[in-house]
This record gives sequence, structure tokens and C-alpha cells, in this order.
Amino acid sequence: MGEVYFYHLTREPVEATLATLLDRARRQEWRVAVRGGDAERLERLDQKLWLGPVDAFLAHGLAGGPHDARQPILLTTGSADNAPDCLMVVDGADVAAEEVAAMQRTCILFDGLDGEALSRARQQWKALTEAGCGARYWSEETGKWQEKASKNV
Repeated sequence: MGEVYFYHLTREPVEATLATLLDRARRQEWRVAVRGGDAERLERLDQKLWLGPVDAFLAHGLAGGPHDARQPILLTTGSADNAPDCLMVVDGADVAAEEVAAMQRTCILFDGLDGEALSRARQQWKALTEAGCGARYWSEETGKWQEKASKNV
């Protein structure tokens, strides 16, 4: 069973942290799905990833294209057709305990300065841990990522 990692962002924007985590996941040779709740937001993330540094290029695509199954990173608002090993969730998108269990890792990124996003992340933590998922909570409040809480299964 995979674990879910919660990333409480207070210093870096979602785009920057997402790019870092995507790079780490790809170094593990994991295929990744990035799930958001808004197609327009995913299009903006898509553009940011394309405009990143050449030496840190992250090959990816938006769901709905002809080669979704071949994408190492697929941005989607729903399920992913690229057989992901890792699911990264942004902007409060839904994730089920069964999905966490099927992944090597699930990452939930949320803006800790946004009360609504913080509340949504707390709801997700409660629902997923009560469903039996192992979880870790990471915060960047000191300027360095630190694990603040964990719940093991």
C-alpha cells in the first residue's frame, strides 16, 4: 500500500514545488499523474512546465491527447491513462483511499496561506487516514522541508 504525503506550502508556489517533486518522481522512474480540479489551471501548469529550464525539462502532456498512455507525466482532472506509479494532487482535487493504495506514492500539495485549501487538506488527511492510508505531513514554514506529523498503518 502506498502512502500519501501532504505538502503544506507557505514559501514556494505550487508550480515550483510541483516541478521539484515531479523531477524526484521521474528520477525514481515513476510515471506520474498530476490531478487538478480545474482544466484551465492545468493548462497554466502545463505552460509553466514547458517554460522551465532546458536542463530540467519534464516531458509531459495534458490529458485528452492522442498519446496519453505514453506520457511519463500526465496532467488531468480525472483518472489518468498513463498507468501512473505516483499521483500528485493540486488545488484540492479529490483522491480516494483506493488510489493511494494502488500508487507508490500520492502527494497532496496545498497552499497553507489559503484557509479554504488548508481546510480541504485537513479533510483529506482525516478521510484518508481513517480509511487506513499511511500519511506524512511536510511543512516548509522554516524554509526547509520538515516532516511534522505521520500516521502509519
